[in-house]
Amino acid sequence: MLLYIHGFNSSPQSDKAALTNAYLAQHFPTLHVEFPQLPTTPAAAMTLLTAKVEAAIADGEPLRFIGSSLGGYMASYLVEKYGGKAVLVNPAVKPYELFDEYLGEQTNPYTGEVYQLLPEHQQQLYAFDTQVIFKPDRFFVLLQSGDEVLDYRQALNKYHCCKMLIEAGGNHSFEGYGDKLAEVCRFLCLS
Repeated sequence: MLLYIHGFNSSPQSDKAALTNAYLAQHFPTLHVEFPQLPTTPAAAMTLLTAKVEAAIADGEPLRFIGSSLGGYMASYLVEKYGGKAVLVNPAVKPYELFDEYLGEQTNPYTGEVYQLLPEHQQQLYAFDTQVIFKPDRFFVLLQSGDEVLDYRQALNKYHCCKMLIEAGGNHSFEGYGDKLAEVCRFLCLS
């Protein structure tokens, strides 16, 4: 199974998810791929992701993840807990700290869902923190220094022992992501 985990206030309808889905459908049409719409609370999102991972394990499927931003944070937790391999795209490192500026009413631009981001959600996120990466060979991290949302140096520091692709410039969406999908799939051993 390959599980694509979108970021904060994002969706399986995002550009990266759509590019990933199209590429996988063309090159790996028989691969079990899931693009879940995550619930708005971190605990509920992780409950959903954990259920999908445990079902894949029960079916004997290898675990593979692509996580973008907050999805990269969650993918790190899942790989460290359950195994598998992950590609992290401009991953969040300490999202529970960043949420201070987002507390209050939020609207997901893809789904239109309106919800409240509360301090308890920061605590939920903290519970999934992987402060140390114990299995660095399981991660491939894509970073662009021009990320306007996250300080790429935090991810550079946390994942320094992992395979990395670091590009100058770019943005949080990771410009040119589609051009990296062949390398992403090679790392995830899809071919």
